[in-house]
Amino acid sequence: MMIPPQEASARRREIEDKLKQEEETLSFIRDSLEKSDQLTKNMVSILSSFESRLMKLENSIIPVHKQTENLQRLQENVEKTLSCLDHVISYYHVASDTEKIIREGPTGRLEEYLGSMAKIQKAVEYFQDNSPDSPELNKVKLLFERGKESLESEFRSLMTRHSKVVSPVLILDLISGDDDLEAQEDVALEHLPESVLQDVIRISRWLVEYGRNQDFMNVYYQIRSSQLDRSIKGLKEHFHKSSSSSGVPYSPAIPNKRKDTPTKKPVKRPGTIRKAQNLLKQYSQHGLDGKKGGSNLIPLEGRDDMLDVETDAYIHCVSAFVKLAQSEYQLLADIIPEHHQKKTFDSLIQDALDGLMLEGENIVSAARKAVVRHDFSTVLTVFPILRHLKQTKPEFDQVLQGTAASTKNKLPGLITSMETIGAKALEDFADNIKAILFLQQLLDFQETAGAMLASQVLGDTYNIPLDPRETSSSATSYSSEFSKRLLSTYICKVLGNLQLNLLSKSKVYEDPALSAIFLHNNYNYILKSLEKSELIQLVAVTQKTAERSYREHIEQQVQTYQRSWLKVTDYIAEKNLPVFQPGVKLRDKERQIIKERFKGFNDGLEELCKIQKAWAIPDMEQRDRIRQAQKTIVKETYGAFLQKFGSVPFTKNPEKYIKYGVEQVGDMIDRLFDTSA
Repeated sequence: MMIPPQEASARRREIEDKLKQEEETLSFIRDSLEKSDQLTKNMVSILSSFESRLMKLENSIIPVHKQTENLQRLQENVEKTLSCLDHVISYYHVASDTEKIIREGPTGRLEEYLGSMAKIQKAVEYFQDNSPDSPELNKVKLLFERGKESLESEFRSLMTRHSKVVSPVLILDLISGDDDLEAQEDVALEHLPESVLQDVIRISRWLVEYGRNQDFMNVYYQIRSSQLDRSIKGLKEHFHKSSSSSGVPYSPAIPNKRKDTPTKKPVKRPGTIRKAQNLLKQYSQHGLDGKKGGSNLIPLEGRDDMLDVETDAYIHCVSAFVKLAQSEYQLLADIIPEHHQKKTFDSLIQDALDGLMLEGENIVSAARKAVVRHDFSTVLTVFPILRHLKQTKPEFDQVLQGTAASTKNKLPGLITSMETIGAKALEDFADNIKAILFLQQLLDFQETAGAMLASQVLGDTYNIPLDPRETSSSATSYSSEFSKRLLSTYICKVLGNLQLNLLSKSKVYEDPALSAIFLHNNYNYILKSLEKSELIQLVAVTQKTAERSYREHIEQQVQTYQRSWLKVTDYIAEKNLPVFQPGVKLRDKERQIIKERFKGFNDGLEELCKIQKAWAIPDMEQRDRIRQAQKTIVKETYGAFLQKFGSVPFTKNPEKYIKYGVEQVGDMIDRLFDTSA
């Protein structure tokens, strides 16, 4: 198809116009590139110039900076050197700066004194490290030793001047605080004034930390030991003075509650002594000690009061020791380093404790001599003291925690001694029942005694009916049968009174088993005496069941004694044992129960054997019978227990729990009531 000429011409013009525009644009771009190249060249030239200038500046400044840095370092070194020189020079002046303070001592200026000692200590350390051969080291060393000696001397002086004996009045208030909680809070022992206490604490800490000295601990316990001992002795003297003046020691009311007149607090007296002594006094008045011409007991009136005062004083001194020792430990804990506290406390209480134990042993010794003289009123002073020692023992044990075994064992040893002598005294008393001796002698004078009773018309007194067939018309002559009945009734009344007296005396014992042995011995002695002397036939005239009654009493006491072993056998009794399947691994709880059963049995067995070995049953037949019966019960129970649990793997250390064989247990029981102990 052919394009018309007009259209072709139009298109050519259009193309030419576009070509012309493109050429113009290309020309503009070329011009712009040329301008850009020029600008780039100019910028590169500027940057090159700037870089050149920076390099020149850097080359100029860096040497200056290094020089400045070196100068600064030199300046710092100079300053440090000057500071070190000042510090070193100060050590050379320590001796002269502190000598006056050390020479004058720390009294009244402890803070300043300790500050000076700190300077001297640092000087010693410096010269030892840097100039050990310098004369300055010797100077500061001598000054340090002198200062340490002054501190030790100040410690001793403060403790000596301000440690005061605790007054008896304050001690009695402290003891009475046990029964009065409100009062107890108000009674406080200030062994040292607060300001003095703080100084003592500061000095002790310095001596331990810097002085490397433990001698002050010896000084401490010696001074405090003396005050403790003197305080307890002062209380004892207070009892004697008060009893001699008023007869009743007293303690005023607590100071901050005290009014114009102090309130007297009567001391609790052991009434058991006086009651038992009165019974013995009755025997004495009736000449029932078996000696011709009356009693060998001295008059009791004045001596009873003396024994009461001695007993009261000792009992209160024991309580005072516990309270004062507790207070001493609280004071010591603030002053003495922890790892030295137990040892220092042990040393501190020795004198006072030994004094108490010695006095207790003197009481035991006096009682032992009194037994030989059959002076039972003196022996009875042991019982209230023993009771108090046992009551106080838990507090004693707590106070003496951490002390040496020899210290802890002193009180138990005294208790054992008192228990032993008390048991022997009662055994001896059982062998010297004055009423029985009197009645035995009366058998030789049956008719005379019967007639004597009848002549006084004692039939009404003894509830004996006066049968007309047994009396003459004058009522002054009685038949032999009636006289025998009167005498029988009289003897029965004496035996009844004797039994009541024995029951009263048995209450002295706190241990029911020992009380039972006491009654057993006496009932058995009475029965044997009645049978040997034919008194039993005379008693049977009015009381046909007397013999059977005594045998029942004896058996009852044996059963009471046997119950003392229940606390041993109950641990291993079948009813209290765990049930488990053979071959099945024990649980921790079951193993623990078995351990507790073994331990409880072992401890109980050892305790009872130790205590009851010192008891006595004079009658060999009864002694063997009781031992055999008890041995059978315990061996059977322990044998069954051992057979069941002895081979059970309840512990890795079976020897710790299975301590005894069955026969060993029997041998231990065979040694009970060893009269040779």
